Amino acid sequence: MGRSLLSHFLILSNSSPRFTSSLISSRSCGIDVSRLLRTHIAIRHPRLPTGHSDVADSRCCCSLSASEPTAPEASSSSVKKRIVSGVQPTGSIHLGNYLGAIKNWVSLQNAYDTLFFIVDLHAITLPYDAKELSRVTKETAAIYMACGVDTYKASIFVQSHVRAHVELMWLLSSATPIGWLNRMIQFKEKSRKAGDENIGVGLLTYPVLMAADILLYQSDFVPVGEDQKQHLELTRELAERVNYSYGGRKWKKLGGRGGAIFKIPEALIPPAGARVMSLTDGLSKMSKSAPSDQSRINLLDPKDVIANKIKRCKTDSFPGLEFDNPDRPESNNLLSIYQVVTGRTKQEVAQECQDMNWGTFKNLLTDALIDHLDPIQLRYEEIISDAGYLDRVLAEGARKAAGIADVTVNNVYQAMGFLRR
Repeated sequence: MGRSLLSHFLILSNSSPRFTSSLISSRSCGIDVSRLLRTHIAIRHPRLPTGHSDVADSRCCCSLSASEPTAPEASSSSVKKRIVSGVQPTGSIHLGNYLGAIKNWVSLQNAYDTLFFIVDLHAITLPYDAKELSRVTKETAAIYMACGVDTYKASIFVQSHVRAHVELMWLLSSATPIGWLNRMIQFKEKSRKAGDENIGVGLLTYPVLMAADILLYQSDFVPVGEDQKQHLELTRELAERVNYSYGGRKWKKLGGRGGAIFKIPEALIPPAGARVMSLTDGLSKMSKSAPSDQSRINLLDPKDVIANKIKRCKTDSFPGLEFDNPDRPESNNLLSIYQVVTGRTKQEVAQECQDMNWGTFKNLLTDALIDHLDPIQLRYEEIISDAGYLDRVLAEGARKAAGIADVTVNNVYQAMGFLRR
């Protein structure tokens, strides 16, 4: 498991296949003035969210779509499809995380029943700072909301605040062959680098907890990045295994409703296209784990820091700027970022910038980034400064999530033969 913040299941950031995956394009999600005003008023006059409706995955895949996004078609029935997504509260949320995942969530929440949560239990599978965990958990939730996740439409909560996650993980662990976990690529890579003596069992069983995170909510879709496709496939296989072993008539004979215990979730994967790459290497993905902070734009970077990073970012010596030239990865990356934060088409950006020199374009990109991130940063400061409001949002989100999760875990207990609690 990588350590980038958006590292759980996503489209559920970086900071991971045999199933058929659904495709979804990133939707432009500029800050809506009416929403910003409405949420501003909510901060000044805190009140509990009135429920989530209309909504729609963690390890974020930092993909930029050059076209207007199209989400999977929502159900025409009164019951909306459900999407769940979680991210780790580790590291700084950067531009890649935002453009690749959080913006997608904002567009999905209008059409799907959506649950977004901070996977703090996953954050302890590798060494971490215990004194910082609660602080960064709250900051992550505040950034979600600042970026446009609407608590009147989506539920935001902390994973450890819903105890069913851990309960279901243990029940699923009993049904998970050890061979399935040993084949997980991320575990093999991490254990090989750190050595068995330095790796906890939690890193091996991380995919089982991830499966519990998804299956608890009878999710229809799970946003996943390329590095999480294998984990979602394990989730699907595990759901099918439990359904076969304990569901159907076996469950009905124990007093249950019978049929499938778990819904088999499908993947939502952003289409292939430009990805948010490092500012210091156009061939490497923007990542919070990169040793140099110069390689990324963090969402909370001050204006002068953003300007300095863009001024110093890697470029090339070719004249003009252009998309899709394999010999010019930095040009493609920076133009793609500019396109998304300005909301323009690829053709419009290509025409505007084709004859520009790097100095002129960097000033243009800096201004566009600052303009785009400024309302997010202002909103974040409002939210994080009102601890009572944020606590109420998370508590209400956990209450709603527990209402769904408890039904699932109680069904599993019954189907597996446990004495009724």
